[in-house]
Amino acid sequence: DPDKHYLMYEHERVPIAVCEREPSSIIAFALSCKEYKTALEDLSKASNAAADEPQQAVSAESWVKSSPARLSDSLLSQQSRISTDSEPLKDADSADKQKKQTINPHIELQFSDANAKFYCRIYYAREFHRMREEIMESSEEEFVRSLSHCVNWQARGGKSGAVFYATEDDRFILKQMPRLEVQSFLDFAPHYFTYITGAVQQKRPTALAKILGVYRIGYKNSQNNTEKKLDLLVMENLFYGRKMAQVFDLKGSLRNRNVKTDSGKESCEVVLLDENLLKLIHDNPLYIRSHCKAILRGAIHSDAYFLSSHLIIDYSLLVGRDDTTDQLVVGIIDYIRTFTWDKKLEMVVKSTGILGGQGKMPTVVSPELYRARFCEAMDKYFLMVPDHWTSLGINC
Repeated sequence: DPDKHYLMYEHERVPIAVCEREPSSIIAFALSCKEYKTALEDLSKASNAAADEPQQAVSAESWVKSSPARLSDSLLSQQSRISTDSEPLKDADSADKQKKQTINPHIELQFSDANAKFYCRIYYAREFHRMREEIMESSEEEFVRSLSHCVNWQARGGKSGAVFYATEDDRFILKQMPRLEVQSFLDFAPHYFTYITGAVQQKRPTALAKILGVYRIGYKNSQNNTEKKLDLLVMENLFYGRKMAQVFDLKGSLRNRNVKTDSGKESCEVVLLDENLLKLIHDNPLYIRSHCKAILRGAIHSDAYFLSSHLIIDYSLLVGRDDTTDQLVVGIIDYIRTFTWDKKLEMVVKSTGILGGQGKMPTVVSPELYRARFCEAMDKYFLMVPDHWTSLGINC
């Protein structure tokens, strides 16, 4: 097929055919090639050297090269090369981050065959690699194998219009990101790495669905005259290996948070919202044990505080009820959208009634208000199973 490309080297442990219809295969090939591993080692050495001797660090200007967004026509057939990214870090809140600005944290790989040229920019390559080693039970090799094949995936209940893919083994989800969302995440990423690795090392509960990599990929095929550019986020599939009876997307708001369903057909085929949940738990509450309630509450409050401190709003708690084990699977998703100036303006307009606003509680609220509303609602949605210790000592 003209959209399949066999670029693998004979010595590679994970042979990967790059397929244009499967964008994850471009990422998988990039992560498996020797140039990536060499660049990763160089990043690690440079980072360690910068930490030990910051006064000898190379200036940021020396790393800046021409924009890698366009593929160079000078690429040779069956060759790969690495170049540095041209975008310096913009987040410099502390002296530690200023040190790290001297080192470009992104890796870009370009490779080609006789008919097509590809590139893959691996954002925060070293940080994501270390985080995957920290939090994933499987190896990096298995991660690459999963990414080697993907299929189009319909996100049930999604309203953003984003394109989704799922790896063929259903372990990971890939989401297309708009450029503004990419930049928001790149600014947020250093805080995210610190929070997630800290939670794992300190065994602190967190409900954040893990983002395992962010990539910019592209290709141009001269044989069939096709080309594409995509920014992709790779995240864990919370429901991998499970059979979900019901799925809920909860934001803690009751405004336009209802999905019309046929009576008795509230299954995992339809993602239900807050109002649907409230109707269901009136007769069938979501009971959890007291220690589970404490852990879930602690995780949600800690995560929400972390997100609000970095001006992030509009996140959701994805909840699925496993039909075979009768367990609840939960995870906070969509936590990249920041409270930018346009959202502040929308909040003012809707809350004051200017320009025809309703003057009611706006759909867009500040990060602090969103956090408070979110945490309060999640506390109410999940009821604790009373045990023989409940209310002990009251009215004695």
